Amino acid sequence: MQIRQTSQGFNFDKYPTFKQNIDPKQRAWIEVKGKAIEANVRQLRTKLRKNCQFMAVVKADGYGHDAKLVSDYAIKGGASILGVATLNEGIKLRSFGVEKPILILGNLYTKRDLIISFNNHLMPTISSIRECLICNNIGKQFGLKFSLHLKVDTGMSRLGFESNKFVQQFEKIKSFENVSIEGIYSHLSSADEDNSLDPKSSTQLQRHKFQKLLKQINVHRNHNIKIHLANSAGMLLNKDFHFNMVRVGLSMYGYSPLAKIDKNLSLKPALFLKVKVAFIRNIDQGVSVSYGGKFVSSRKTKLAVLSIGYADGVPRNLSGKIKVIHNNKLYPQVGSITMDQMMVDITGSNEIKIGSTMVLLGSDGDKTISPLEWAKKSNTIPWEILCSFKNRLPRVQVD
Repeated sequence: MQIRQTSQGFNFDKYPTFKQNIDPKQRAWIEVKGKAIEANVRQLRTKLRKNCQFMAVVKADGYGHDAKLVSDYAIKGGASILGVATLNEGIKLRSFGVEKPILILGNLYTKRDLIISFNNHLMPTISSIRECLICNNIGKQFGLKFSLHLKVDTGMSRLGFESNKFVQQFEKIKSFENVSIEGIYSHLSSADEDNSLDPKSSTQLQRHKFQKLLKQINVHRNHNIKIHLANSAGMLLNKDFHFNMVRVGLSMYGYSPLAKIDKNLSLKPALFLKVKVAFIRNIDQGVSVSYGGKFVSSRKTKLAVLSIGYADGVPRNLSGKIKVIHNNKLYPQVGSITMDQMMVDITGSNEIKIGSTMVLLGSDGDKTISPLEWAKKSNTIPWEILCSFKNRLPRVQVD
């Protein structure tokens, strides 16, 4: 078909084929099982102390799974509140019709952002008297109370009121007429370390410091204030960390941050990373593959070129360290992972064709590749692996 170009570009109305939607599975994509999220939340809630609420942490687009999808299924599983990192993440969920309480875990410090938070019924995390005064003034301006959570630093040295000043500042905040303290919380820095149950560990010391502060402000008199400290690791460690609420991220997505506890859980990974074979070629012995020629074939080799690379979120430092699955068989990735493609050695296979689907993360038959495995091989953490997948990878719900 001959295509004529106008002075402004192609005439799309004349050639409607340009308006057709591209198949999300055309190249590479992420499949998400919402029911796995729901099942994980239900399973994890059975581990909680009585009347402890479950916050589903859906920041970073639901750890790369799609925040709206994750939120819907986490709520079905029993999550009563959602946690995001940024104002935009909270607004996006509201635009999708999510009505559950949403806590912004990051720090909002301008009056403009805090007004936007207020108008979208989002609760900010407050780490200083300054932001608390702004919230009080906003509440006064609208003749309402501004709901928020106070954060206290017990050892993370990130956000939060200084612990040695918190009691005095809390007494002042209580006098603010247009502020409603919905929660008080802190964050554990090392709960996923093996020694976290040791009474002298930093995790236990943080818990004790937090409890001491709560006692000093007589928080037991304010039953409506939600107290929370535990992330996924803290929640799994011990019920002493549960208080009124837990903030669960990684475990909700199907992975335990504590290897020793993993066997006692029935968590289901919700993410599958899949890619199509874009090209197949045969090379002779002694031929280099990809940038830098770090891989040289030791025999005649059949290569499959997969349409995925580090621009999609596959770490380049995994080059030559990972495998992919096709029909319950593992095939090694070879050569440097490039921006948009990677090569896989499929020598001996006659069933893999152009257009065949390979699994990079997830299961196929009895073979499984986990983000935990990638994290270990690239000397990082599974959180980073999951959050690295870019928007050009479509998310496809497969329930």
